[in-house]
Amino acid sequence: MLLFFYHLQGWKLEGGGPQSRRCIIIGAPHTTNWDFIFFAGATHELGLHAGFMGKDTLFRWPMGRFMREMGGVPVVRSSRQNYVEQMIEAFRTRDELMLVIAPEGTRKQARRWKSGFYHIAVGAGVPIVLGWLDYNTRRGGLGPEMMMTGDYPADMARIRAFYEERLPGHPQLAAITAGDESDDRDPAHQRRADRRAHAGAVRAGGAD
Repeated sequence: MLLFFYHLQGWKLEGGGPQSRRCIIIGAPHTTNWDFIFFAGATHELGLHAGFMGKDTLFRWPMGRFMREMGGVPVVRSSRQNYVEQMIEAFRTRDELMLVIAPEGTRKQARRWKSGFYHIAVGAGVPIVLGWLDYNTRRGGLGPEMMMTGDYPADMARIRAFYEERLPGHPQLAAITAGDESDDRDPAHQRRADRRAHAGAVRAGGAD
């Protein structure tokens, strides 16, 4: 049914899929639930088995097997690890994981992107693949793979430059370089989050 709507809407896919079997695929801009139709159709057309995060309660009987077969990765809300640490661990234990994340976190115009996808990529040592879609031309695709350096502002500037080239003047692109939402946190909370992310990165690096 999803593929039917994908073709019915006349979407055209540009480019190919990522070379890396372990990566994070981000999609932007996220403006409507119909975005999912494009990414579902695009990943099927490219032969990719994309993964996604979901609440652990969705992976219980009778839906558990279905969710995992669809590429779901459970996030345990009650765990001492936050979702970033849990996804770093998931990458550490899997030979293949293409995790799809919408960094805006909402269909409304976001003031800034959520940075969880970035910290997962840095901690797990995996590239970010830049997915894009243009409703005006009904075209979209997966752009280059980018390894993050740990310099958040510089890396986000590189990401924005790609989207500006594809979607010049789009009003939602300013959110990409508006800063890490962790800037709004209490300093003590941020120090704890930084220590956890560093520990996850050390564990991921030690597995190689």
